[in-house]
Amino acid sequence: MKIKNEQKHNSKNQLAIFENFKIRRHFDEKKEIWYFSVVDIIVALTQSNRPRKYWNDLKNKLKLEGSELSDKIGQLKMVAGDGKNYLTDVLDIENILRLIQSIPSPKAEPLKLWLAKVGYERMQEMTDPERSVNRARENWQKHGRSAKWIQQRMMGQETRNKLTDYWSTHDVKKENEYAILTNIIHKEWTDVTVQEHKRIKNLKTQNLRDHMSEAELIFTALAELSTREIAETIQSKGLEENKMPAKRGGQIARGARKELEAKTGKSVITGENFLPSKTRLGIKAKKI
Repeated sequence: MKIKNEQKHNSKNQLAIFENFKIRRHFDEKKEIWYFSVVDIIVALTQSNRPRKYWNDLKNKLKLEGSELSDKIGQLKMVAGDGKNYLTDVLDIENILRLIQSIPSPKAEPLKLWLAKVGYERMQEMTDPERSVNRARENWQKHGRSAKWIQQRMMGQETRNKLTDYWSTHDVKKENEYAILTNIIHKEWTDVTVQEHKRIKNLKTQNLRDHMSEAELIFTALAELSTREIAETIQSKGLEENKMPAKRGGQIARGARKELEAKTGKSVITGENFLPSKTRLGIKAKKI
């Protein structure tokens, strides 16, 4: 089975979590089908230390048996543990379910239910995108965020998505290169790195944006909007060419931040967060 690789459209390539196992997947919007990494499914089912060998042996066995499943295997480039893209065997949900039947495992039934659930949720969100928006809003409401904060967080996420969509179609590689450019933007407008900002807020594994103040969200969005518009104007490609728009976009937001701080006498960058009360206080941010 030949599948056209659309790895550049990174919004369609996501990690899904089954119990403690990370499973790579790709959504084909034309066919409205999920494709899952077979090796990742093997790991979740067997906890094998050599999942690739397990799959190669099983694949050969299926071919010898004349199984139709062997003709359904496709390949897509997916990000591996080293951050690089490699061709990876994939199957759609229907054939992953067939594969599961070939592997004795106590995880078989829970995995089948999980696959049905993630596939169904995606189909719902494709036909009615408001579902995913409402799910995010409900989650933030449960954590005590105000309506104004939620609105700003969601608007900021849309701005972020448009920037990463630009990067994905202009030769910027996902994961580490996105992180490099994001850190440049962040350092330019805040004068601190992403990790330093998290330290100020006493965060560890938490998402920094989920703990930003309304002002921090607004300036982050301004920096990323400016970055995208500059990049689109000059049509920058690749990591090195996109560093300049990242710096200039961050500098635009930095100028606005400095002007606001001069008027209010307060630092935009704060140690405030939304952690439970025992861990809420971060480091008091000095005026930068």
